Amino acid sequence: MKRSELKEYLDEKFEQYNHRSFIETDPIQLVHRFERKEDIEIVGLLVSTIAWGKREMIIKSGERMLAIMGDQPFEFVSNYSANALPDFVHRTFNGQDLDFFFRGLQSIYQRFGSLETAFAENEELPGVKGRIVSFRNEMFKVEHEKRSEKHVSDPSRGSAAKRLNMYLRWMVRDDNSGVDFGIWKNIPTSELMIPLDVHTARVARDLKILKRKQNDWKALEEIMSVFRKFDANDPGKYDFSLFGIGAFEG
Repeated sequence: MKRSELKEYLDEKFEQYNHRSFIETDPIQLVHRFERKEDIEIVGLLVSTIAWGKREMIIKSGERMLAIMGDQPFEFVSNYSANALPDFVHRTFNGQDLDFFFRGLQSIYQRFGSLETAFAENEELPGVKGRIVSFRNEMFKVEHEKRSEKHVSDPSRGSAAKRLNMYLRWMVRDDNSGVDFGIWKNIPTSELMIPLDVHTARVARDLKILKRKQNDWKALEEIMSVFRKFDANDPGKYDFSLFGIGAFEG
């Protein structure tokens, strides 16, 4: 397939899957229950953090998170006191990890007043890669167990940071489709990276836009180098294309 034909194909798939009907089966539906900025960004971070495995199970675990917070995320985080660990397990993410996230978020809001500000530009690492590292550094300023560090990906060590890239897409992209929120204005959409996992990587290889065998940050950069030629201002939109092809077209 020629590059011009590939762009046309992926643009068609983007239009097909970037639609509110996408929300019905996706964990992002939990985030769409809220209207206040702080609630949206807190629930978005927590839900994206546990977004591995079957989507039905992610949604069910997300429901339990919301119940723990009494469906008032910002109030809960602001007033959180770790008297006892939350009763929560989703695969390898447990109550100890959730407690760390609650305390980390509370600390960020107390120090910055905004979660977006924690994803600051990094002098050593450009773009979203550096922003994720900045956020990671801020989260780890609170006391935590070593085990919790695996739940905040580190692209500086090669991770594709699938869940945090998905979270950033949710917060930053704004195209009036009703899927992504677009509530963060300080991060340009041109910086966004797609959330790369085994499924989107498989589709990318099938379409001959990924040669690298590992699903790491270098593979992500290889894919994004193509997508930025297709749309320099909004390359992350092609996540809908790859995900839709992989999830719904087998």
